[in-house]
Amino acid sequence: MDQCTAVTLLPPPDFVLRLAAAGGGSRPEAGHLLCELAADHDGDHAMALWDNDTNRTAVWAHWSGEWATLAELAWCGAVEPRGEDACGLFAGHPSAHDWDVTDLTLAAVDAVLAGEYPHLFSDRER
Repeated sequence: MDQCTAVTLLPPPDFVLRLAAAGGGSRPEAGHLLCELAADHDGDHAMALWDNDTNRTAVWAHWSGEWATLAELAWCGAVEPRGEDACGLFAGHPSAHDWDVTDLTLAAVDAVLAGEYPHLFSDRER
């Protein structure tokens, strides 16, 4: 299953801009959010921004249209069938777990690297 291709721009909140200006620091820049969910998901798009190891949660940006909201959410508790990896999405996420979602850009990069450096990919599927 392919990854969703939704992208949006997340400008820094006003209070962050005010803090940066008061501290004499550089102005924070807007950043792009790339949806991490499967292409067929329902509802808002979502991307993890940073994780909180202490609470076993992550801060996720959710968006639909041009407005994004941030929320601290628990990680999905599912483990892939071989028991090697836990799902890297939030608890209750729509659609497939992350091990069933293919990021086509990363897959293309892997294919090029596997061709150029096959010894690095000898134990992986190609």
